[in-house]
Amino acid sequence: MKKYIQLLLLILIFACSHSSPYPDFNKGRHGIYYQLHQIGETSKKARYDDYITADIVYKTMKDSIFFVGRRKLQLVRQDTRGSIEVCFRMLAIDDSATFIISADEFFNKTLETSLPDFILPMSKMKVSLNIIEIQTQMEYEMEKEAFMNWIEDFGEYEKVVLQQFLKEEKLGVKPSGSGLFYLKIREGKGEKIEKGDTITINYEGKFLNGKFFDSTIRRNQPFQFVYGTEWQVVQGLEEAIGMMREGEKSLFILPSDLAFGKKGSSTGIIPPFTSLIFEVEIVSVN
Repeated sequence: MKKYIQLLLLILIFACSHSSPYPDFNKGRHGIYYQLHQIGETSKKARYDDYITADIVYKTMKDSIFFVGRRKLQLVRQDTRGSIEVCFRMLAIDDSATFIISADEFFNKTLETSLPDFILPMSKMKVSLNIIEIQTQMEYEMEKEAFMNWIEDFGEYEKVVLQQFLKEEKLGVKPSGSGLFYLKIREGKGEKIEKGDTITINYEGKFLNGKFFDSTIRRNQPFQFVYGTEWQVVQGLEEAIGMMREGEKSLFILPSDLAFGKKGSSTGIIPPFTSLIFEVEIVSVN
């Protein structure tokens, strides 16, 4: 009964009296159209400067997905009415919903980049959010400090493991200035990748022991994203892909400071201070 009452209150808060131009979507008090999927057991919502962990999906208005991932981010106030930050603030922990927002506002102001080719100017896009955790800035800093004290010795251990791997595999390559190792498997003959390009890639991610943790090939689902925008790939892959051309296939070894760092991945799949191997193929560049 409590859950149904919370759902009713949430709908009353969001709803407006006039009808929605989008089937199955309601208009919230901030002018954003939303479709509620699930309501959690708590009413705790994020405030500006809080840290949010959320599963995020970006889709076109025709429901074509162009990004899926779990991200942890700090909620920063935006002057734009109807921004994605407002969407985050409308949901509590364990709530999930899909929102319709301005694609121009999202790419140009939030991500500070140009629209991808597959989205027309002055059009809308869908953002699906599932709120996993909300932390105040103080809670986040305290958790970070406690975690860092626990794992402060792991960094040196990672360096030893990585050097042993390079020696055993007899990989005679030197790292880039950032520490990235780059081994070209197949030459690419297409365009060199530039910021703002919409690229499609296949990749396989492995630990140094050879165990897979992710693969678009095994899922039969190439990954498409706008190169150079936030929340797309880890720092090391951003650097790696920027070295490649269309059609190229290469192998990269990323120390943890270019991957998921001292904290590991938010999903728990990648432990802290873990070097990773990525085999990347650039399928297309637009």
